[in-house]
Amino acid sequence: MAVATRPRPLAQRILGNQPIGALFVAPYIIFLIAVFAYPLGFALYMSFYDYFFAAPGAVVDRPFVGLDNYTSVLGDAVFRTAVWNIVKFMIINVPLTVVLSLVLATALNAKLPFRTFFRAAYYVPYVTASVAIVGIWLFLFNQNGLANAMLGDFAPEPTWLVNEFWAMPMIALLVTWKQMGFYVLLYLAALQNVPEELHEAAAVDGANTIQRFFYITVPGVRPATVLVVILSTIIGAQIFTESYLLTGGGGPNNASVTPVLLMYREGIEQNHPGVAAAIGVLLAIAVMALALFNRFVLERD
Repeated sequence: MAVATRPRPLAQRILGNQPIGALFVAPYIIFLIAVFAYPLGFALYMSFYDYFFAAPGAVVDRPFVGLDNYTSVLGDAVFRTAVWNIVKFMIINVPLTVVLSLVLATALNAKLPFRTFFRAAYYVPYVTASVAIVGIWLFLFNQNGLANAMLGDFAPEPTWLVNEFWAMPMIALLVTWKQMGFYVLLYLAALQNVPEELHEAAAVDGANTIQRFFYITVPGVRPATVLVVILSTIIGAQIFTESYLLTGGGGPNNASVTPVLLMYREGIEQNHPGVAAAIGVLLAIAVMALALFNRFVLERD
């Protein structure tokens, strides 16, 4: 005869058999709601209204406009330029980040003199304030900078950061160099999981260093490569500080404007937060889709 079982209390069904676990997770859930979920939901709400900032206590009318903000954004030539600038940025930044980070991590994983010093040196730019890094970059690549002094007549005219062709590539190189220490660290951690016996066996079979790199190291760190590609894509789509400081806010002629910088212009400088919110929602959707596509492609057998 079947024995009737008492239904579990609602609190137990929600919190599980170990309620103390929910207590430890609660601060992180609150953080996610406060920092990510609520702002994203509020941005989605603003994107459907003719929203604007007003003085505290003022009675204002913010009418519902439906998809008008999205139509305005998608029809804006500057927005299309900003998207194309980010595409150019990623074409340079993502492959360079993956290749250089993996090569450097492989070299730093070997038994080299002063290995600890070099590992720390590559990580220093990542923890240095972006404003300080931008100052160094301006010193190197302005009209009278070190790069022009070394190149002489081969330097571009106009100079790097006020040149429509070179402005975005220079920002991509700066971000690649600044972020590389973090990605090298990820690859160093992944390399610890590649068995040394595989390299020894391949060496016995006659494989040289390059062959062992491509047939053992690269497949062995594939999960880390997926993570590096996704993170560099997300970070690249949010570029703001470098473009704002290096080129005076997206110049020359919007050659280095980015979607996030355009959000700042629309939302803060021109007081059109509804339009800025629409840009943010479109950017979030595009980044999530691109990240999922990268994961699908890179994780296929």
